[in-house]
Amino acid sequence: MTCHVYTLYSKSRDRYYVGSSSDLKDRTERHNAGKSRATRSGVPWELKWLRGYPSRSQAMRVEKRIKLMKSREVIERIIAGEQMSILDEGG
Repeated sequence: MTCHVYTLYSKSRDRYYVGSSSDLKDRTERHNAGKSRATRSGVPWELKWLRGYPSRSQAMRVEKRIKLMKSREVIERIIAGEQMSILDEGG
């Protein structure tokens, strides 16, 4: 089962959100329907970046690694394809 790590952007809040899901369509719809407490105030959210992983555990490790950086600059560099080493196992 493929699991995706994704980055959403809220123009109204000027914020990014990083998450992971095996059903990206459903998860994005829930974000934009205000069904997620973490993203409710930023509706609408726009998908900015996406990368698939062969397992949920791999995707969750990458999601956690990105979130631990707590850096908008890092997220923007990942979206631009400039900071890909953080996404590799052991990165």
